[in-house]
Amino acid sequence: MKLSVVIVNYNVQHFLEQCLYSVRKATKSIACEIWVVDNNSVDGSLEMLKEKFPEVKLIENKKNVGFSAANNQAIKQATGEYILLLNPDTVVEEETFTKTIAFMDSHPDAGALGVKMIDGTGHFLPESKRALPTPEVAFYKIFGLAYLFPKSKRFGKYHLTYLSQDETNEVDVLSGAFMLMRKAALDKAGLLDETFFMYGEDIDMSYRIVKAGYKNYYYAETRIIHYKGESTRKGSVNYVIMFYNAMRIFAVKHFSKQNAKLFSSLINAAIFFRASISLTRRFVNKVALPIADFIIIYLGYYLISLFYAEYKFSSTDYYSRNFLLFILPIYSITWILCILFSGGYDRPMRHWKTIRGILWGTGLILILYALLPETYRFSRALIFIGSAWVLLALSGIRQLLRVFKVPGFGKNTRRPLIIGTEEESKRVHDLLMQTGVKFEEIRYANPEQVQPANGNGTRFNKWSELITIYNINEVIFCAKDLSTQLIMDAMSSIPKTELEFKIAPPESWAIIGSNSIHTTGELYVIDVHAINTTPNIRDKRILDIILSLLFLLFSPILIWIQRSPAGYFRNVIAVGLGLKSWVGYAPENISQRLPKIKNGILSPLDSFDTANKTIEAAQKINSMYARDYHVFTDIKITWKGLRNLGNLPAKKA
Repeated sequence: MKLSVVIVNYNVQHFLEQCLYSVRKATKSIACEIWVVDNNSVDGSLEMLKEKFPEVKLIENKKNVGFSAANNQAIKQATGEYILLLNPDTVVEEETFTKTIAFMDSHPDAGALGVKMIDGTGHFLPESKRALPTPEVAFYKIFGLAYLFPKSKRFGKYHLTYLSQDETNEVDVLSGAFMLMRKAALDKAGLLDETFFMYGEDIDMSYRIVKAGYKNYYYAETRIIHYKGESTRKGSVNYVIMFYNAMRIFAVKHFSKQNAKLFSSLINAAIFFRASISLTRRFVNKVALPIADFIIIYLGYYLISLFYAEYKFSSTDYYSRNFLLFILPIYSITWILCILFSGGYDRPMRHWKTIRGILWGTGLILILYALLPETYRFSRALIFIGSAWVLLALSGIRQLLRVFKVPGFGKNTRRPLIIGTEEESKRVHDLLMQTGVKFEEIRYANPEQVQPANGNGTRFNKWSELITIYNINEVIFCAKDLSTQLIMDAMSSIPKTELEFKIAPPESWAIIGSNSIHTTGELYVIDVHAINTTPNIRDKRILDIILSLLFLLFSPILIWIQRSPAGYFRNVIAVGLGLKSWVGYAPENISQRLPKIKNGILSPLDSFDTANKTIEAAQKINSMYARDYHVFTDIKITWKGLRNLGNLPAKKA
């Protein structure tokens, strides 16, 4: 056996599918075995593998044992002369394996090899080549000197930015996303260190291969796409802590005691520094707009109140300080909270949700106003005037944000260009139509509209012209009709201003892409999984709390109609605490690729007659419930199942 490909998967079904399609094409002329080690995924990965890739040798773990341990499970059984560690969120070119193996065959001193990696937008990923993270190198990276002076051999060591990305070079460290190792070198250096649960194991392995007497090479003659961030978001605090702790483990293992202590101090500083930045950025992103809205609402409302008092009562002192300093802020906060619960702060922003929240807030304020004692009823007219101000001010703010093209505030209109044959383009078009995503207009391009390569950047002129003429902002490549190399060439050559790239694997329900190296890949799938979008998660939880409070309030009445009175209060408490939900999937034990939600006391199947409660019906109803979810669906199901609120929670499908 010439090559053993080892892929560790954890809940990235659609990326794994696309990866394996590319691996299958790249291994047609190579004696190769493919291993997939699944770390207890629950997203349908196993079912997909068994159905579409029966040739894959599968190891099914019952728990997440980590990246290193999972790779070792397959390496111990692999029979290839070369072992390739490959991430599931990658796509390889058709000639990647033949080229890299030929290089390794002609360089017996090569113990391991990495390749040029690009992200989902066609940009080069600097972690394709790295130096050993000594305390000095780490210091330059952590405190930004590597970023400020990338061409410096002193400061640019971390990602070897002074070396050309288009030239093959000997390097210290390779990326675990694509790490081709000679089995003989691996036998001498040893397996991956399982102390590294995730991150750092590639640095450790690279270093041990060099210590075993071999060299590591960065090979620039082939590329892979790496959709970074599928397992952990790169900007998250969790990632920062896991990554830098891995660096600490490496330092303790390989550096002298003094250097390890120095490195640990740097790591602690880095964790504090980077985690602080991450938390601050996340906090600002979450609260900046609501705080700005509150300030504008309150200040404007304050001035309007003074003006109204002068106009109506000829005195700016007509309204008391209590009203101006306490009641007006309460009104303002009420509008902000109602906008929040209406989904007005969800990205991308939808202006109608903001308007809905303002109307909810106005209604709530009027209700509270009517319940207040006479002495606290200052002016109903001023509430309506304030409401008009809120509507005008917030609409103006959002319009300005759109004008300045702040991310998340645009119309988010999708204008895709599908590049493929007529048959495959129609399949992809039908898939897009079934996702429920709104598209302004879908255009098409023939794969044959590619000029011969002439080195002057005009190879993809026809496609570029279509993108310009029709203001395309999304290009979808049909992988069945286009080689992976051609797709990567196009991604690297076509101008990318506000342009996204996606790939549609053959016979797949998914279309995969990534907007930037800092975000996870974006998916179009037939079952949109509407139930686990942020607004629906929030709305479903709010509904559960409201219903629990109502059921508790009316328990003296409802308890008499329950089929299982003993479980009634148990379920009210469990749902109120967030342990269960009032509505979940149908209870049959069905293998379905559905988004994860809490177990439900009731299910959509409770809305149908007993005769219709078959496995097939449950499968269809579960899919419809996940795809087309709305809180009113839960209200309807709960109303019909009012006598069954004491049931034992239904098991997940």
